[in-house]
Formats: sequence, structure tokens, C-alpha cells
Amino acid sequence: MRIGLIVPGFSADPDDWCIPALRHFVVRLVGAADVHIFALRYPAHRGSYGVFGAQVTALGGGAATGARSADLWQRTASALVAEHRRRPFDVLHAFWAGEPGFVAALLGRALRIPTVVSIAGGEVARLRDIGYGGLLRRLERVKTRWAMRLAGAVTAGSALALESAQSFLPAHGASRVRRVPLGVDLAMFAPERAPRKDHPTRILHVASLCGVKDQATLLSAAAALRDRGYVFQLDVVGSGPLEPDLRSLARCLGLSENICWRGAVPHDQMPRSYQRADLFVLSSRYEAQGMVALEAAACGVPVVGTAVGVIPELRTAARTIRVGDAGGLADGIAELIEDDTSRLKSGCAARERAVAEYGIELCTTRFLDLYREVGISSGGGRA
Repeated sequence: MRIGLIVPGFSADPDDWCIPALRHFVVRLVGAADVHIFALRYPAHRGSYGVFGAQVTALGGGAATGARSADLWQRTASALVAEHRRRPFDVLHAFWAGEPGFVAALLGRALRIPTVVSIAGGEVARLRDIGYGGLLRRLERVKTRWAMRLAGAVTAGSALALESAQSFLPAHGASRVRRVPLGVDLAMFAPERAPRKDHPTRILHVASLCGVKDQATLLSAAAALRDRGYVFQLDVVGSGPLEPDLRSLARCLGLSENICWRGAVPHDQMPRSYQRADLFVLSSRYEAQGMVALEAAACGVPVVGTAVGVIPELRTAARTIRVGDAGGLADGIAELIEDDTSRLKSGCAARERAVAEYGIELCTTRFLDLYREVGISSGGGRA
């Protein structure tokens, strides 16, 4: 089977993690298929190279907009058509239903190649107060709508994301929608075996420091915990445009002694961050899936998070809180701090849930099964 992946970016070399979930996916996918990746925006230079057993065509789009985006799409079409003529693709698969999905679906329809489009971010979100979501921009709405209507199948990593996508599909299109998450590497992200030393409760948060991750609510919850007398350390892993504002807010809330700003941590060092944690907290206002919550779960760390992405689906492994509810977030954290038995049970349940539903091998197999399904339904798919 030959798969064409259309993505916004991909690793430029073996040391480049770029989009870690896609890298983990491709490393497994090449064991069962011939994979050719078309990276639209990153790397920012044009060229072809091999990495992880896949061939990559970098289109060098960078931050191009307007007419330069149209030129990028034309280059992508020319490169993909040339590859298809050299050796036909059986399936095209786009991650992100905006630009990559739009390009893939149009080319798939023109070349009669079965196409899968995956919602992977904020394509179907609309949060006006922070300017987040593809639905806020007309052109993005148009691209996403066409991608979903033309694709042979539409996937997302959570039931909530699929629900948000329904309005983009015609009434008869519901059968084309699938919940197929990107998987977590269960060998890389695994529970720590060595016993932990006594320490204040370690609470871990991993996310970009930006509006949609809503760290302001997280900090309010942390202040409430401190006021109730809990002793803890909040490790914040990530960087982003709101870091100065969030550091200032933490100081105003008197949290300087409770927070450690870890900055960006290389992906291959992240397992240790999870393993050091007693619990993981996510305060996002929107997630298409929430890979960090799954990585924490795979490490046997209980999750407290807002009702976004996969968090409601983790069931007993997670405490699910209403979006923006700082008091509820504090209550969920306090429950696990106070009850060691419950925390340990939740951690075990988290690992079990990750193994049962979200392992990278299992999730890759689901995508391979879907590729075969869309290929059969299209009558073979080759032009």
C-alpha cells in the first residue's frame, strides 16, 4: 500500500521532533506501507529527503499567505501528481482539515485517489474572545468545508471533535466520520518503576502558553489550593506568547514559591517530566484530542482536566471539570491530593486506558484498516 501524507510540517532530520505525534505515527506506518510525506510549511526550504523510512517532499511554504499560498498549493499539486504518475498512491491522508485537508481532498478527487482528512487542531473551533479557531475566518471555513465534503473519510481523535465537525457534512455523510485517535508510544511513555522520595505534591501542566490553553484558570485554581493550605509544586512545561503575562499573574496571586516554569522541554525528555508528577492538569478551552493527557495517562499519572478532547473519554482515570471553572479544577486536584489510594487507583486506570485504547500500534492499525476501507468503497482508488 502506498500512502501520501499531506501535513503542515514534518521532521527535517532524525533529531527534529517537529510534530511528535505525527513522527510516532509515521515511524509505525512505514512498517506496513510505503509512505511519502508532503510537508507544506515546514521545513521552510524546498527539497526532498528520507527520514524514518519515509520519503519527504518539503514544499517550503513557511509563513506564505495570499497569492504565495496559492503558489504553494500549485507546487504541492505538481509534486504529488508527479509522484502519483511515477508510482500511484492508494490513499491520501491529510492531517489538519484546513489547508492540508483542502489540498489533499481536491487532488484526491481530481486524481481519483481515496482521501482521508483528520481534524487535528482548531479547525472546527470558534472562540471569539481570544481569536482562536478556524471558524473565525471565512477562507478557513471554506477550506475545511470542502475538505470534509470531498474526503472519503473524516477522522478525529475525540468524540467531541467529531461532534463539532458534523455541521460540515451533508446529512448522508455521517457514515464517513470515524473516531481514530493518534496513538501514544507506550514504551517511551511508561510508569516509573523506582520508588519516589518524599516531596510536596507535584502537579504537572504541559501546554503552549497561549489563550486557548487557559493557564489563567489554572493559576486561579492553584491560588485556591494554596489558600486551602495544600503544599504543592506546579511544574509548567511549555513556552508561548503569554508567558510574561502569566508570570506576572502568578506573582500577583502570590504563587512564586509554588510554581516552577520549566520552559520548552525536548519531546524525548518528556517521559521523565510525567514520571516525576503525582498528577497532571490540563486547563484548555479546546482540544481536538489532547495528546499530553494521553502521555500522562500512559505514564500512570491521573489526569484532572477540562471537558475537552479525550479527557471525558478517560473515565475513571480522569476528573473532568467544566471549562473555565477554577474552583472545580481546584476541587478535582484537592480530591487526588487528599486521597492517596484514589490517586494511585486513578493512575493505574490511566495506564490501563492508554494501553486498551491509545497505544501507537493499535491506533496505526486502525488507520491502516480505514485506508483499506476507503480504498474498497472507492473501487480501488487508482487513476
